[in-house]
Amino acid sequence: MPTVKYQKGDMVMGRWPGSNLYYEVKVLGFDANEQLYTVIYKDGTELELREQDIKSILGFQVRSRSRSRSRSRSPGRPRRSRSRSPARTTRRTSSRTSAAVATVAITERKDTKKDEDRLSSLQETKAPENNSNNKHEKTEENNTANKVNEKSAAMVEAEAEKNQGRYNLRRRKDDGESKPVETKLEPLEKKDAKLAAPPAAILSTPLDFGGKMGAYFWLLFLPAWVLFIVLQVNQEDPSLTNVPPPLPPLEAFLDAQALGFVLLWILFQVLLYILPVGKLSEGMPLRSGKRLKYRTNGFFAIVVSCVVVAAAVHLGVDLTYIYSNFLQLAVASFLISILLSIYLYVRSHYAAPEQLALGGSSGNMVYDFFKGHELNPRIKDFDLKFFCEMRPGLIGWCLVNFAMALAEMKVQGLDAPSPSMILVNIFQLLYVVDGLWNEEAILTTMDLMHDGFGFMLAFGDLVWVPFTYTLQAYYLVTRPTPLSLPAIAAIITLKLVGFYIFRKSNSEKNAFRRNPADPNLSHLKTIPTATGKSLLVSGWWGVVRHPNYLGDLLMALAWSLPCGFSHILPWYYMIYFIILLVHRDSRDMSECRRKYGSAWDEYCRTVRYRIIPRVY
Repeated sequence: MPTVKYQKGDMVMGRWPGSNLYYEVKVLGFDANEQLYTVIYKDGTELELREQDIKSILGFQVRSRSRSRSRSRSPGRPRRSRSRSPARTTRRTSSRTSAAVATVAITERKDTKKDEDRLSSLQETKAPENNSNNKHEKTEENNTANKVNEKSAAMVEAEAEKNQGRYNLRRRKDDGESKPVETKLEPLEKKDAKLAAPPAAILSTPLDFGGKMGAYFWLLFLPAWVLFIVLQVNQEDPSLTNVPPPLPPLEAFLDAQALGFVLLWILFQVLLYILPVGKLSEGMPLRSGKRLKYRTNGFFAIVVSCVVVAAAVHLGVDLTYIYSNFLQLAVASFLISILLSIYLYVRSHYAAPEQLALGGSSGNMVYDFFKGHELNPRIKDFDLKFFCEMRPGLIGWCLVNFAMALAEMKVQGLDAPSPSMILVNIFQLLYVVDGLWNEEAILTTMDLMHDGFGFMLAFGDLVWVPFTYTLQAYYLVTRPTPLSLPAIAAIITLKLVGFYIFRKSNSEKNAFRRNPADPNLSHLKTIPTATGKSLLVSGWWGVVRHPNYLGDLLMALAWSLPCGFSHILPWYYMIYFIILLVHRDSRDMSECRRKYGSAWDEYCRTVRYRIIPRVY
């Protein structure tokens, strides 16, 4: 059995991939078969290193200034002052600067003397002082030093390329197909070199949605798909197997009144959002450690919106305008989402690096525009992403459904909406009201914590939600589906079961993320990770990895059943949601495997099924 030199939990110095730089790391374990140590850096990056790439902290020191000077003159030798030509000045300056760079480099100790006080941390060291009285010489020396520093940084990067094989460093095996960590090495400082996390480490997350080419595809496909289904649902036979209807003339797409209606609705929701009503909630810690504050008054907003809409109907406002001008309203919302996305992308270039989203910082303009370059764009305290996620589109979804119920009564000559229309309206209203009542819970979701705010979310919030999630209600306006009492009872039961699973699991997750030490959660079993966080393996999260997705799917099924089985179009939401949740599960798996390493593998062995028990 080989001797294990470093034990689990030891703090040592580990070489950063492809460089001669060492950083403080923690040993997580040792693979005897591969002869590799698993270590974690201060920025959370896990790597597997060979023993020769790990050193004891006491084996490091910074060369002292006196040692550098002893090479140039003996201690007792008097200093000579003489004039020098520019050429000689440059040569001396270069040697001094090289010595300065050498003093800030982290080097391995050659002797065996142990001085724990000196070697407990890296000390600040300065370049040898310039004793010349010639100001021109000082300026030239500083300029030359800068050039040498730049060259040194370039040499480190070139050395990294050349020595990848020699260092034998590699990314964690369990990272799957994730892209390797990319690093940017900062130029060596003239005064000090600090022991810290890897320099300017920028973790490049795998590109989602088909990468850069996928971004082009989705930018074209998503608007075209919304246009297609809006035109298709208007057909007498809305079968997806039929040839798409011819496009109406251009003037049929654009309507100033529809644009004004959408803008008025958004401004109304902005007013409700900024009112000092409701509590200020803290978001999850950002990479900088900062927590943003959010005004969570969504329930207040939907109550006021319902009162205003009811008053408008009482005063004679014809909300069936939404049904008659559905296409024009969708196009108006699309134009607003495009303008918002352009604004978000432009302003992201003025944001600080720590304010950018890792997943939207690929360097490709189209991909970053689509995915979102800035994580939490704000105008003072007004959070644009949080507002769009929860307000105009989500509450607008309920408004559109209500307008479709009124349109059904008008088109069919009914005194009240059909049972199918009532079920769809009530089910989806309950879903939205619950989300706004528990608005704080969205602060722990993937959208808020990881995804930048770009075209993907702007289009999804302002166009996709209000104009595709309402297809069931739109479909029922001209195609009422009769339901028996047993069928109604079964559909309601399915909805309640799905809602219970969805709400309980989400509440459990949100409470645990906010305060894992909560005494009310002490009965839950967890798996610790190297990041300091723990993974839930009991309660609803011990049944499947995403019980909230399971509840979502059951509710989606309950929304689609009232539309019958004559056409697949009203089942669009159910089909789309299956694809969406499976894709989200895949994204979540990759992110958690990268973040938690071996602890995630143990979690997957403990909780085997992803969404549906014993099925998937």
